[in-house]
Order: sequence, then C-alpha cells, then structure tokens
Amino acid sequence: MNRTERLRAVLDLLAESGEIEVEDIVRRLGVSPATARRDLDTLAAQQLLSRTRGGATGQSVAYDLPLRYKRGQHEAQKEAIARAASALVPRGAVVGLCGGTTSTAIAAALGARPDVAEPSPRPTLTVVTNAINIAAQLVLRAQIKVVMTGGVVQARSYELVGPYTESVLGQITLDLAFIGVNGLDPVLGATVHDEHEAAVNALMAERAEHAVIVADSSKIGRRAFASVGRPGGFDTVITDDGITTAQLSALEETGLRVIVA
Repeated sequence: MNRTERLRAVLDLLAESGEIEVEDIVRRLGVSPATARRDLDTLAAQQLLSRTRGGATGQSVAYDLPLRYKRGQHEAQKEAIARAASALVPRGAVVGLCGGTTSTAIAAALGARPDVAEPSPRPTLTVVTNAINIAAQLVLRAQIKVVMTGGVVQARSYELVGPYTESVLGQITLDLAFIGVNGLDPVLGATVHDEHEAAVNALMAERAEHAVIVADSSKIGRRAFASVGRPGGFDTVITDDGITTAQLSALEETGLRVIVA
C-alpha cells in the first residue's frame, strides 16, 4: 500500500464512525504509530479531519455526509451494482457520475481498482461529477482526474445543479454515464424526486456514448416526480437480483439491456 492509498484507507476508517484512534490505524493497516500520526497530521493539514490527542475526528464534506449517505438502505445490493458498473469501465475512460448513494458506491469501486492506481503519465480514469462528496471521495486518487461541473449546491444531496452545471456538461463528452434514480418504470422511464437534479442527470446521460441507469430493485416499477430525459435516453440498466422476472422482461421489451448484479 503506497502513501496515497494509505491516506485514503485512513479516511475510509474514519468514515465508519466519525472518529479514529492511532491504535486503530496501527492495528487495521499494519503501520507504525509514528506513521499513523504522520498520516493524520497530513490529512489534518488538508482539512480532511480534525486532530485529537490520540487520533482524529471527521470534519470534511466527504466524511460528514447527510444521514442517507451514511446509513443507506440496500447497501449490499448497491455494492453489487457498483462492482458491476466498475466492470463496464475500461482503463482511461471518461465517466460521468451523478449524486446519490449508488453513485457514491460506484466511485468507491472505481477508486479501489488496482489498474486505476497504476502509475501513468496520463490519468488512468477521468470522472466528471456534479456531486461534491464524490469529488472529495476521489480527489486523493492521484491517477484519477476529477472534473466538477460547477453550479448551485443542493443541501439535501450535495449535488450541483442549475445553468452553470448545464453549461459545463454541454461542452464535454463522456464514454459512460452512471445515473442513479428514485424510480424506473418501463413506460415513463427513469424518474427522480427533484426536477433540477433530473435536468442535470438527463444532460449527463445525453453527453455519454453509453448512458446507464443504476438502481437497486426496490426502485423498479416506482415513479418519482421528475422525468430524467426521454424513456429511450438510456441503453443499459444495472440492478440487483431482487428484480422479478416480469419486471426484467418489461424493461428488456423497451430495448434496455439489463445487467443483474
């Protein structure tokens, strides 16, 4: 484990409970107390945590997320979806990630890939996101180029929305876009609760060569307030094995490729 990976691991440990002791880092990462203290000092200097006498507490956006990011439902399913999504991404790709718990899980899966961490004169992966927590989550990955859209922050979701966001997305192209949704209906298509987030998600999907809906099976058959673009704007859905045979057939009949994680 190199230094960058170790710093990320420390932050991951901190995210579990909001606080960490030097002894925890020594035990779980197999480093010396001196190394653990130096790592905490480095992260504190970057304002990613606050030092305490025996360890640290969390303070950054990436590790002080709304409750829905910390205790999301269907966590195992979302992790399976994230692994399946990561498997679709070739090294060197440009990937769009909207906000939400499933996209956050995808960011973690991408950041953990050994091939992405390999040294390279160019970025081994480019991630374009309108979610400030995802950008903060990936910024310590030296080989990942992180591009933020700009815009106005939605306090509920940490997503950037509005004309600034749309202006940036309108000037770039993506290889893949992973779009989380609150509902997926075979007739109405993908929907989310907020109309501003829906507009950004639809544009991100439009700018991608392959637009992928990522939704755990509890979202299948549901409808939320705002449509995410036209029903045919996506080519693939990744969900979990809780999807029923009837739901799977209904989605496939619309022309969607369905990947069951």
